[in-house]
Formats: sequence, structure tokens, C-alpha cells
Amino acid sequence: MKQPITGFQLDEEGHWVARLACGHRQHVRHQPPFTHRPWVTTEAGRARKIGVELDCPRCDAFEWPDHIVAQAGRPD
Repeated sequence: MKQPITGFQLDEEGHWVARLACGHRQHVRHQPPFTHRPWVTTEAGRARKIGVELDCPRCDAFEWPDHIVAQAGRPD
């Protein structure tokens, strides 16, 4: 399922991660020759990608975003 990029953040290893509107996150590494995303290396490049849609495999798998915690049902 396609989801728009809402922002970016660095992970603990210094790799860029796109925050998606669905609440999921997705790495957007620039690692030639395997992945070519030179735009991710500059602030202006990342800013141009806000609103661009990425495929979100976690949405396709009906997964909740990591920050959502399941709550136990209310006892009757």
C-alpha cells in the first residue's frame, strides 16, 4: 500500500528513515551500487520528498505501527 512521507529521522546507526503517514517507518538508504537515493544525503533532497508515496509492506501485512500498543479488553 502506498503511503506519503511525512518526515525523516536518523536511526541509531546514522541511516535515514522515512516516517510515513500510516505511522510506519522505512529506511531510505543511499548505498550504491545497490540502492541509488542520492537525494537522501541532503536536507533539500529530503525536503523535496515530503508527500511522495512509498510502498509500505507493513501496511500490506496489516501490521500496527511500532508505537501503537495493544490494550487488554475491559472486564465485564
